[in-house]
Amino acid sequence: CQQLFCSPSGPGSVPSPVLKQGQPLDRDTPVKAKQQGTVAGSCDQEALVELVVLLEPSRSAQLEEIENLLAKDDQELIGDFSMPHLLPVVEGKDLGLKYISPGTLAAVLTGHFSNFIESSIVVDCRYPYEYEGGHVKGAVNLPLQRDVEKFLLKQPIVPLDASKRGIIIFHCEFSVERGPKMCKFLRGRDRSCHEYPQLHYPELYILKGGYREFFFQFPSHCEPRDYRPMEHPAFKEELRRFRGQSR
Repeated sequence: CQQLFCSPSGPGSVPSPVLKQGQPLDRDTPVKAKQQGTVAGSCDQEALVELVVLLEPSRSAQLEEIENLLAKDDQELIGDFSMPHLLPVVEGKDLGLKYISPGTLAAVLTGHFSNFIESSIVVDCRYPYEYEGGHVKGAVNLPLQRDVEKFLLKQPIVPLDASKRGIIIFHCEFSVERGPKMCKFLRGRDRSCHEYPQLHYPELYILKGGYREFFFQFPSHCEPRDYRPMEHPAFKEELRRFRGQSR
């Protein structure tokens, strides 16, 4: 549990993201994840999902395209090594984490992966005043580690249908610090509850670019339809207080 992630590892649908060959989410893995996927193939996956969001083709065509993505054998395995990651990933700051674009989150929210996902939880790690000023529809606000433990680990939310997945997508304002740190915290606490490599939540993602980028690309998926930055001048006292609680 002391080495949960690899060395430290955004936005959107206009420029095509460049993907790196990933590394397993945990360094000390009994199963060697396949790492020979091509950059071009991964870019095609991301472009496909964002095209589904923008063009809204027929439902059957959407499902067929997603199934084709799943059939590819060049994806890394999720945290318990049971299957490849479902969502196409993009390059991010921390190589040990899996990042998705705003377009992919929009696809999840609009049900384009519903045949494969039983539960999807968007965890907003920003401070409450930021969340109240505008957040992804349906996201839960868990700004502190104790909030994550209470909401996700006290009574774990796991799929009842073994053929479907439960995924968690973390973000903060930019998904540079608070979101990635909380994702790592959950993985560490989850590991400590199980015999390796079993996990309650094997499939974790980070929203690249955070709420800021998602809001500018998909404001209709936000409520209220607004964006309040962490360093808003009207909330200096709240910022000081929550930063103290986060330490």
